[in-house]
Amino acid sequence: MSTLSTAFSVGEIPLNEYPRPQLVREAWQNLNGKWSYQITPRGEGPGAWQGEVLVPFAPESVLSGVQKPVLPDQQLWYSRTFTIDHYDAGKRTLLHFGAVDYSCFVSVNGGGSFRHEGGYCPFTFDITDYAREGENEIVVIVTDETDRGDAPRGKQVLKPKGIWYTAVTGIWQTVWLEQVNALHIDAVHFTPSLDSVEASVEASGSALVCMDILADGTLLGSYTFPSSGSQQVEFDAPRLWSPEDPFLYDVRLSLVRSGREVDRVTSYFGLRAFAVKQDADGVTRFFLNDKPCFQRGLLDQGYWPDGLYTAPSDEALRSDIEQAKALGFNMLRKHIKVEPARWYYHCDRLGMLVWQDMPSGAAYPGDRLAVLLPNLGVHVEDKDYKRFKRENKDARAQFTAELREMVGVLRDTVCISTWVPFNEGWGQFDAAAAAALLWEMDPTRPVDHASGWHDQGAGDYKSIHRYIFKVRAPRPEGRVFALTEFGGYSQVLDGHVWDKEKSFGYRMYPDKKALTDAYRRLHEEQIFPLLKKGLCVTIYTQLTDVELEVNGLFTYDRAVCKLDEATVKEINKKLV
Repeated sequence: MSTLSTAFSVGEIPLNEYPRPQLVREAWQNLNGKWSYQITPRGEGPGAWQGEVLVPFAPESVLSGVQKPVLPDQQLWYSRTFTIDHYDAGKRTLLHFGAVDYSCFVSVNGGGSFRHEGGYCPFTFDITDYAREGENEIVVIVTDETDRGDAPRGKQVLKPKGIWYTAVTGIWQTVWLEQVNALHIDAVHFTPSLDSVEASVEASGSALVCMDILADGTLLGSYTFPSSGSQQVEFDAPRLWSPEDPFLYDVRLSLVRSGREVDRVTSYFGLRAFAVKQDADGVTRFFLNDKPCFQRGLLDQGYWPDGLYTAPSDEALRSDIEQAKALGFNMLRKHIKVEPARWYYHCDRLGMLVWQDMPSGAAYPGDRLAVLLPNLGVHVEDKDYKRFKRENKDARAQFTAELREMVGVLRDTVCISTWVPFNEGWGQFDAAAAAALLWEMDPTRPVDHASGWHDQGAGDYKSIHRYIFKVRAPRPEGRVFALTEFGGYSQVLDGHVWDKEKSFGYRMYPDKKALTDAYRRLHEEQIFPLLKKGLCVTIYTQLTDVELEVNGLFTYDRAVCKLDEATVKEINKKLV
């Protein structure tokens, strides 16, 4: 494995920021840090602990301190002891995991049988019956089939090559706990529009919700409503969220029963509206806040050379977004991965639109279906499950369940402007039905139902991927013309690559000038002429190099921008 790393430092307790920005409590406890680990054959009981792993970095990563794979016929064990700060036996103790890849079993002090499947979303266990004052022990057992199974896994493979990356196993986001009253707030939801917001609260029982809304620290209004209901708030002078002005309203929420406050949290929301409709010239476009908005995006895989799925620090998470924004991009397509909640918070706060992919699953369908036919303009009906390697009915159901879980977790983020359930035919099935499901779950956002290919004529976008071959406009058909992957121009920069000999890219260039000139020509000769033909989304491949891929604007270690920054900014100013 390469020893390439970023310059971002890891604290003694890694990623020690509050992990859930849209539902914040003052009292919480971070359980990141050094845990004991062992890797055993699947089905065998525990043996001797083999060493320490730095959580939340997967054992395959450099930052974990382990750098060992966990194979499908193995299981990964974790253990750590802890004491609960200011333990109160009268409160509920909630144990939170940001994400664990893939199937996990958790016990506390030898009791409990807590389980979760799915590698990308947060989950919570109520461990009250097993937690105690003084020393406690958590044991976590994880299994992960990676590319030998059908579960959603994104770009992870056991044998990385080309566009496929190192697998991660186990805990890869923050582990934390909090003690709450039996009656407490479980979730907060905001559905915004251009001049109002509907607020609702999920609580563990019936109570009154007292809500304060603030703008720049000034109280705008106070509202009271039942926890089983919702509150509509109108704004006389709304300040709308946009990439140019990412204004967020702050919220204070209290849960009250019999005149006594039993829980208090803070949150936030932004007022904005997404839509797909025709402009004054009859061209179907993406609208933000009732105005046409050109989304200038980058493909963002969310991989790190030292942490793999996990950024080394919160500063690193934020820096990627800041770098893209500084170059004039207003959108990132989070490519077949789900990030920690704080990444979306930074996008909300900094003003970065996000296209959110669902992580792909099942076997790769082969180059004929996934490369040859689409580039010949042939789109295959995705109810042919065998052809798409989607014969496993249970795996299809699991994919849909995890899609629902992802949308449920992320629906309140301000920045997400589009859902993407499938990418390039990989693991695709019933994409039109997936679009309908997403519209039902979240009618406030458009859907790119089959990014790149195989188009089933559904969703809001005519979504095109084009590498090597010339980009051409599709015939008008009432959907948004979106170029959702293109470019991929590459350069190997000595000292900043994962593996120089195996580096992969669609078109290689020897230096910054040649790469920049090619980037400019691509836009001047192919992209700009399409603006008058309705093009209103571009997603360039990609933000950074990733392992063997060297087609990033930035090197994998984030140390060098490989293109002339002024040229990139200039081109983005013309994409309107």
